[in-house]
Amino acid sequence: MNEYLPEGMGADAVRSFDKATLRRAYDQHLYLEARPLMCDSGHNLHFDLGTVHAVMPRAECALGIDDGSVRDIAIISRVNKLTGFYITELNEDSAVLSRVERQNETIENYISKLVCGDIIDARITRIESFGAFCDIGAGIIALLPVDSVSVSRIPSPAVRFRTGDCIKAAVRSFDTQGRVLLTHKELLGTWEENAALFNVGETVTGVIRSTESYGVFVELMPNLAGLAEFNPEAREGRRASVFIKSINPEKMKIKLIIVDTDSENAPREPVRYFIDSGHIDYWQYSPDCCERRVFSRF
Repeated sequence: MNEYLPEGMGADAVRSFDKATLRRAYDQHLYLEARPLMCDSGHNLHFDLGTVHAVMPRAECALGIDDGSVRDIAIISRVNKLTGFYITELNEDSAVLSRVERQNETIENYISKLVCGDIIDARITRIESFGAFCDIGAGIIALLPVDSVSVSRIPSPAVRFRTGDCIKAAVRSFDTQGRVLLTHKELLGTWEENAALFNVGETVTGVIRSTESYGVFVELMPNLAGLAEFNPEAREGRRASVFIKSINPEKMKIKLIIVDTDSENAPREPVRYFIDSGHIDYWQYSPDCCERRVFSRF
């Protein structure tokens, strides 16, 4: 079992610790989590741990702060968010904390041993149009690009995730500095696995993802979309009821007829994983009977 989980997924996070718990954590070098209540003008984080006031000095708040490779916004944004630490100094009514020590340990014992294709836990920390930033352990950040979120194209990861979501992801690659790039779509099932959930003649719910002059692409699952004839009422992001006219594995095509559309954007749906643990070396999205090969190799 991985002990170096994203912050908020591991140890129980509380606002108050009794003195015996804090003494044991200090003596035995135990990992704790709590929410900093304030970041002062010197960018030190302050915690009220119930029986002591604790300070996490600026240089101990995040790897990269000391050498300038990480900006102070990484500290400011920790206020009121679950933050992990070790106690490095403990007095009667005060304590000094270090997050950097935990991060260094996480890199040495966990992240440095990951290989491409490993499936890991991640927690969404920030969403941009180009991708989602994820905590993959002790606040170490990796990027999940928008084109790796699902096979179905989306305008932003925000249509799939919210900040704080806990997800599964696969290690896609490493950059020259050892930072991890993630992928998610390989865990959401192949074309055949998704198509098997539907039958010709059914009327089901989908999400309109794009409208073109030749038709409307409707997402049935994050890794499965079909094409309907052009509909002037179709709006991207809206939910639609669609009739399944045909399913063709040889061409990876599903033909749809739009029956009706909603006037509001579709809500996010829970993620359904077809793979959620272990390791993958090769993943083929396309059916074997299809001439076009869509795959990922790790």
